[in-house]
Amino acid sequence: MTATMPATSPDPERTLRTTAGDFPLREYRLHVAEREWAVLHTDAVLSAADESHFLGGGQQQRPYGVVLWPAAIALAHDVGARADAFRGARVLELGAGTGLPGIVAASLGARVTQTDRNELAMSVCRRNVARNGLADAIEHRLADWTAWDDATRYDWILGSDILYAPRMHEHVRRILDTNLAPGGRVLLSDPFRRASLPLLEAMEADGWAISLGKWRVGEDAAARPIGVYELTRGG
Repeated sequence: MTATMPATSPDPERTLRTTAGDFPLREYRLHVAEREWAVLHTDAVLSAADESHFLGGGQQQRPYGVVLWPAAIALAHDVGARADAFRGARVLELGAGTGLPGIVAASLGARVTQTDRNELAMSVCRRNVARNGLADAIEHRLADWTAWDDATRYDWILGSDILYAPRMHEHVRRILDTNLAPGGRVLLSDPFRRASLPLLEAMEADGWAISLGKWRVGEDAAARPIGVYELTRGG
C-alpha cells in the first residue's frame, strides 16, 4: 500500500513562536475513503535523505515533535482503513506529535487520549484537533513514559515512530502491558529502524502475536517504506 504526500506550502499567517525562533506552519491533508483531515506541522521529513538532512542540522532546526514524520502518515492511513474497529473504542496515542493518527481515530467514533511529553507538540496537537472539529472527542495529557501514572485500560494503543530509543523500550513495554484492555490491540508504525526490533522481538518471545502491514509514504524512488505492526496478547 502506498500513501502519497500532497503538496504543501507555507502560510505566512500561520506561525509557531518558540524560544528557538519562529517557524511557519504548513498544512497537510490526508484523504482516506472519501474522508479528509488536515493538520499543521513545521516541516515534512519523509524520505531517508530528508531525515538525514534534518537530523544533521542542515537547515534551521525545526522542533522535531511538530514535524510531520512518514510513520504518522502511514499509521493514520492504517487507522482510517479500519473504521468499524474504532467506533466507540477507547484509544491511547503515545508520542502524539501533530496528532494525525488520533485525529483520524476520533473522527471514526473513538474516544481518544493523546499524550506527549513536549508541551510545544501538545499545543500544535490541540490546534489540529480543533481544526478538525474534534475537541469534544479527544483529551490531551502531558506525560512522561518514565513517570507514567495512567491506569486506564484502552482498546487500542497507537504509536508512530516511538521505538527509536532503546533506553525507552522498558517504559513503552510497561505501558503496553499495563494499559491495554483484554482483547485490545496495539498499532505501532516504524520506518524499519534497527533499534526498534529488540522490543518487538522480546514481546513476540513473551507470547504477543505480531502481524505486519507495509506502506510506502511519499512518491517515486524516494518513497519511504513504513511497517505498521499490530500486536495482540497471546493466549
